[in-house]
Amino acid sequence: MEKFLETINYLKSKITSKPKIAIILGSGLGSLSEEIKEKIVIPYKDIPNFPISTVEGHKGELIFGNLNGVSVVAMNGRFHYYEGYDLKETTYPIRIFKLLGVETVILTNAAGGINLNFEKGDLMIIEDHLSFFAESVLRGPNLAEFGERFIDMSNVYTKEYIEILKPIMKKITGKALTGVYAYMKGPTYETKAEIKALRTLGADAVGMSTVPEAIVARHSNLKCIGITCITNMAAGIKDEILTHEDVKKTASKVEENFKKVIKELVTKI
Repeated sequence: MEKFLETINYLKSKITSKPKIAIILGSGLGSLSEEIKEKIVIPYKDIPNFPISTVEGHKGELIFGNLNGVSVVAMNGRFHYYEGYDLKETTYPIRIFKLLGVETVILTNAAGGINLNFEKGDLMIIEDHLSFFAESVLRGPNLAEFGERFIDMSNVYTKEYIEILKPIMKKITGKALTGVYAYMKGPTYETKAEIKALRTLGADAVGMSTVPEAIVARHSNLKCIGITCITNMAAGIKDEILTHEDVKKTASKVEENFKKVIKELVTKI
């Protein structure tokens, strides 16, 4: 708790209002930060005990401000297990948001499409997730200040918010896709056999983030909604080489719709 409090005291000395919603921006989706008004930008490197984002396309800034009349904090860049961080480090900001008084976390990501009905550029609402192949972010001593040792995971993604988001998505993108997000540790993209196995298990998209953050949000009793940008089709679906550059390019093409969706969502929740 000493580390948490050191971080909190620093941030409170920099901000003037309490954010209600936290938004974590995935690869290529950082342009939403430009829509935030009256903003205070704090580089991660200046925040005590905060990790540093090392992935291209993740600026590494915590942005406080006003989005469509709602007080928010946005992470322009997140942390991943494959960067070498412990899972507790990758989810450190979620604990900080809880202590700052945040009530809802919006998680966004770029992911590979497994569902054969999906196309590059689609946005998918996360209804549930798979996380069989990574250690639990809650492994080790329980942080009782935030939540109980054993937590129910049947409703990680707030159903009420999913129902609010569906008509917003339909109006802006013409589709209201929902699905199951599979978390893999990375940094390699999955093999064809792994994608085949994940589809058999019921996954619609696959990525290298989000799930640890969602679990910690659930443990901290925060409401949570997840949005995936399908930036590529997963291995074996199309005869193409997967690259991070393509992920960023596809995300940039849908950024206008993405920004419209998030801006309307924050006002509704």
